[in-house]
Amino acid sequence: MAAVIEAKGLTRHFGGLRAVDGVDFSLEHGEIHGLIGPNGAGKTTFVSLLSGRIPVQSGVITLNGEDITHLPAHLRVRKGVAYTFQITSVYPRLSVFDNVALAAQSRGAADVPAEVARALAQVGLTGLDLSIAGTLSYGHQRLLEVAMGLALRPSVLILDEPTQGLASGEIDGFKALIRSLVPQTTILLIEHNMDVVMDLADRITVLNFGQVLAVGTPDEIRRNRAVQDAYLGGDHAAG
Repeated sequence: MAAVIEAKGLTRHFGGLRAVDGVDFSLEHGEIHGLIGPNGAGKTTFVSLLSGRIPVQSGVITLNGEDITHLPAHLRVRKGVAYTFQITSVYPRLSVFDNVALAAQSRGAADVPAEVARALAQVGLTGLDLSIAGTLSYGHQRLLEVAMGLALRPSVLILDEPTQGLASGEIDGFKALIRSLVPQTTILLIEHNMDVVMDLADRITVLNFGQVLAVGTPDEIRRNRAVQDAYLGGDHAAG
């Protein structure tokens, strides 16, 4: 598979903190790629570098071979990189329809109502289009944010902790949703729920102290001694 996004030597320090410290990374076309690591490992900073929310101090990011290292976030969105819960956020006083419509309009969709209906159907929110976003349950608001991301028609969708706050039944629905998006959409999944990551991911990258600790299939990551010691030990071992 060809790399959709490739990063070489990405670095971002905050004072003395090496949040991202020389990270190499590849996101291959049509895959679901999990990004895991202990709290403070640098995951959020890393995906903020990929999405353009935080500038890179050193290193190179390419999208389908094009250097996007210094491209701002809104231009990366236009090129097909959507970062949900960062690029998108729910407007609580607007309707569900209007929230998704704003995302569709931002990329110049020709038939906005059709795009909204498609995105809401994908996440299972059909029939809630007239509801005020702020009145939805927390889980439904998370799904609305995913719908807003999908309305951008991204080639790469970065999902940051998407199952947080979802009930177990909703998580099953979410996993089915993610599987339905590939291979048309390539997924980067930042997730603390190990069952979700191990079940969905084709490959997993483990960050620790701002560096790549391991990359591999779920089985390879489960068996990796360094990963077990740093992250999967104890309560996580069965996950």
